[in-house]
Amino acid sequence: MFHLVQLTASPFFGGPEKQILGLSQTLPADCRTTFLGFPERGLARPFLDRCVAAGFETIPLKHNAPWLFAAAREVADHLRRLRADLVLTHGYKCDLVGWMAARRAGIPGVAVAHGWTAATWKVRLNETIDRWVLRRMDAVVAVSEAMAVKVRAAGVRPERLVAIPNGIRAEDFAHPDPAGRAVVEALFPTPRKAIVAAAGRLSPEKGFDLFVTAAATLAPRHPDVGFVLYGDGPLRAQLAAQVAALPALAGRFVMAGFRTDLDRLMPHADLVVLSSHTEGLPVVVLEALAAGVAVVATSVGGVPEVVRDGEHGLLLDPGDAGRLADRIDELLRDPARRGRLAKAGQARVVAEFTHAVQARRYQALFERLTGKTMSPTPAQSVT
Repeated sequence: MFHLVQLTASPFFGGPEKQILGLSQTLPADCRTTFLGFPERGLARPFLDRCVAAGFETIPLKHNAPWLFAAAREVADHLRRLRADLVLTHGYKCDLVGWMAARRAGIPGVAVAHGWTAATWKVRLNETIDRWVLRRMDAVVAVSEAMAVKVRAAGVRPERLVAIPNGIRAEDFAHPDPAGRAVVEALFPTPRKAIVAAAGRLSPEKGFDLFVTAAATLAPRHPDVGFVLYGDGPLRAQLAAQVAALPALAGRFVMAGFRTDLDRLMPHADLVVLSSHTEGLPVVVLEALAAGVAVVATSVGGVPEVVRDGEHGLLLDPGDAGRLADRIDELLRDPARRGRLAKAGQARVVAEFTHAVQARRYQALFERLTGKTMSPTPAQSVT
């Protein structure tokens, strides 16, 4: 039996959390996973509850910042008691605490580099510390080749770095619930012929202000189109004020908040938009394509590794609301092309960006670091 411990600090259930949980659900049956989680003032409860519901042992930690040495001792005690073979960490606090704890427990520590945002001075400081820590981990997983370039530039030695792309559960999107379309349409005061959606944490790096501006440009050209933004975060009030200040968006742009049923609703958008300034490998793009929905996305992070412009979707440089509006306009005016792109994108994601493929690569890394082997997994039949 191989025992993996995942160390998390997850204030909501978003893209990284889907990766963390999905990996453990897909690894072989003889790989036991235990989750250690910082409670984050109660905000981590939704994610930890998901882990419990999935059948995993889940332990909330007692210590937190600024008492990081005490947290490292606590985590190390858990690692020794659980007889963990390896600890997998997510985010700068978990990386630092996990690195110290792994050294105390005498087991390998692996950090997953999901992405850096530099959103605030505090985040930039923490990310600087994270780069220092990553150079000392036994291995670092980058969620895209683009992220791997950043990790190498931070000084992580090539032999300790591996790129393992994010994945999705393709089966979750194989048979969309037909009732989901009515739920999406009901968000608007009057019916909409087509719906353009975006989703994510409402924070600066996501560029949702550009999506709002693009929607205002498009609204007069497409009077039957509605726009919906799923998610919550620090910029919610600011974005809501931006929408309210644009008369063209009255009744046309809905801020739907954080939805636990987004997997059910996303397949019923006609187009999904990513307006980010920076990304690792955005799960929303993978999920949209897996659901057979065309995407318009900024060419950031690992997005071009999934979406080839004009083949699986449409790409543009970040920061240009006018160009974003034009690219959305192209697909709104050409449903047949939109369908072709969605079909090609779906085939690519289902073949190359699933949790099955991801788990196979993690398994190989874990076996190399520990010298222990696991049983074959369904991932090994995926090419």
